[in-house]
Order: sequence, then C-alpha cells, then structure tokens
Amino acid sequence: MHPASPPSSPVSERVQEALAVTLRGCEELIPHEDWVKKLVRSEATNTPLRIKLGLDPTAPDIHVGHTVVLNKMRQLQDLGHQVIFLIGDFTTMIGDPSGRNSTRPPLTREQIEANAQTYYKQASLVLDPTKTEIRYNSEWSDPLGARGMIQLASRYTVARMMERNDFHDRFEGGQSISVHEFLYPLMQGYDSVALKSDLELGGTDQKFNLLVGRHLQAEYGQESQCILTMPLLEGLDGVDKMSKSKNNYIGISEDANTMFAKVLSISDMLMWRWYTLLSFLSEAQIAALKAEVESGRNPKDAKVALAKEITARFHSATAADAAEQDFINRSQGGIPDQIEERALALVDGAPWGIAALLTSTGLAASNSEGNRLIEGGGVRVDSSVVSDKGLKLGAGSYVLQVGKRKFMRVTLA
Repeated sequence: MHPASPPSSPVSERVQEALAVTLRGCEELIPHEDWVKKLVRSEATNTPLRIKLGLDPTAPDIHVGHTVVLNKMRQLQDLGHQVIFLIGDFTTMIGDPSGRNSTRPPLTREQIEANAQTYYKQASLVLDPTKTEIRYNSEWSDPLGARGMIQLASRYTVARMMERNDFHDRFEGGQSISVHEFLYPLMQGYDSVALKSDLELGGTDQKFNLLVGRHLQAEYGQESQCILTMPLLEGLDGVDKMSKSKNNYIGISEDANTMFAKVLSISDMLMWRWYTLLSFLSEAQIAALKAEVESGRNPKDAKVALAKEITARFHSATAADAAEQDFINRSQGGIPDQIEERALALVDGAPWGIAALLTSTGLAASNSEGNRLIEGGGVRVDSSVVSDKGLKLGAGSYVLQVGKRKFMRVTLA
C-alpha cells in the first residue's frame, strides 16, 4: 500500500476524515490532489460525490474477497456520499479480459440474468440498500447501437490499448486477441461517462479499465473521475488471492458455523490484514487491539472478535454467538446442536460396515479413504474414536464425526 502525501493546503477536519477513510487499506488513489479538491467542493456545496462500483455477474455468488471494495463503498456511503452499485449486465456479455492470458468466453443472457438476481441481494449485506443507487449498464449501452459503438471506439487508440499488460503479453506470446475484447474497457469507461462518476473503485487488476474511464470522461467534456484501487484479499492460505477455484475462500452465503470456523483458521499475521480490509472497526481501535496482543493478550481473542464481526454481518449477532459456541463444542470434542441427518436402510437386515457408511453419507469419498481416515484416528461414532476398520453398525441412530468439522446423525433401519 502506498502512503499518500498530505494535502498541499489546509482543509477542514471533515475533509481530513473523509480522506483518511478513503485511504484506509487502499493500494492507490489517482490523482490524490483531485480527490481532495472534490471533497472540499462537496463540503462547500453540500453536494454528495458520486461513487461508482461496477461488478459483472459472472458467477451466482460472491465471496468475502469481493467485499473489500464493498466495505470501502459502505465507509464512503456512511460519510454521506452517493454510492452507485452498477451491475454490468451488458459488459458481462463481452467478457472482461483483465488478468487473463486467453480469451474469456462471454456468458449467455440467461446466465447473466440468473447471476444478477443474487448479486445485489448479497451486496446489500454490506451496503445500506436505502441509500444505494442500483443501475444496469445495459441502460445506456444497448441504445448506443453500431454507430454509437464506432464513435466511442474512435476516442481511444490501439497503441494505448496495447499498453495493457494482458493484451501486451498475449500479443508478444503469439496468443489471439479478439477485437471484442478491446470493447470491454471502452464500455466500462463509458459507464463512468453515463453516470457522471466522481470516483470509481476496483481491485488492482482493474486499474487499466478505471483509467480508461478517466480518459473518456475528458473526451466527453466531463470532469475526470478519480480512481481508487483496493488490494486483492489473500485467501485462507494467506498466499493466493481468495478464489473459489483455489478453495481458499469464504462465501458470504455459507452457513454461520462454517464462516466462523474458516475465519479462525487464518494465520495470526493474515488476521491483521483482514482487519484492515474487512473490519468496520476504526484504525485506532484495530491499533489498540494489536497493541494488546503484542503485550501478551492471546491473539485468538482478536481472531474470535473478527470472526464474530464478519459472521454477524452476513447472518446476525445471534448466529455469530451460536457459531462461537458451536466451534467451542467441536474443539472440545462435543457434538453441535444442529447437524445434518440421514436415514439409510439395512439391506436384508445386514449391518453397515463403517467405511461403506462413511462413503454412502458423503463423509468420505470412497471406502479406501474412509479406511485411511479410521487409521489416522479421524473418525468417531457417538464421540468414541473408531480404531477397528471392521466395525459394523446395525439398526439404531448414530452420530458420525470425521475430523473436527464434519458431523452427521445417521439412522439405520
């Protein structure tokens, strides 16, 4: 993260606070001085600034990593500015090539509409829905037509487009670049023109697209937006960015117990970065908590507090408390109050072998994996460790446990 220089002239405490909120955890603010001027003008005229975030509904759900920019939007929203949650239903049909080393296939209209249905509902768990302007970029992109698209394309050069890293690298590597991919940053930039954006947020991988928006606003005679890039959140492993494909993510629609336990699984070092990017505590509060840990307080206390804050945000304070108790029960070898239940039949009255039972319930991928889990002491039946791979269970109800987190109540009859 890059520290910013202080304003060149004195500004009010309110503007200083807004600037501090803007800069918290950010990667870059471009241009810094222009943003200060916008804040000063906003205060003088009592006019909220227009702050834009665009998300393409490329998948049905979002994870905690996506909420880094949403958190920043909420912080600026709480200062009284107008936030615009833009659903890129048009741009998704083009396909964003950002960070790609090959052409990304566009989604169908049906896929986009299905995904968009859940996006704002999930984003509303962070943003204040009563103060959020919701827009779809098909509103102004569809009416452009072929003539408008060609006129828009005339306002940006191929040379500038090829400065983009992924395009440059693919061209140098002899990989194909489709003409429609050049249209994506143009259309995202045109969104800023249509919305008269003062500030656009995005991940560090969106910097090029955000800069195109600045250029196009100037081309259309508007004051150029400032851009604020936020870092990509490291996932549970603390190494790679949070991603479903790497299975190091927390989905915001996951159940409270799973969410709480996943936050507790991160390293102590990663915890503080998550505090900066995900917590709504002030920087002073986080600094005080960190000082307590450095003075000898158990870092797990701070991690539990973070886990409860995140879980409460996407569920409720009651659910967060229950998730904490569930985690305590599991760590002490207890059985959670709510677990999945399954009923299986005894074939011809014959009992089930334990490995086959684990496989049939999905607690193990195969009988051989089930046997390996038993050999490692990772399987319990009614809280007792299973040591005999030949164990058979007849009619009755049993609580099966694999590892610390997987539980299932199975009734055999």
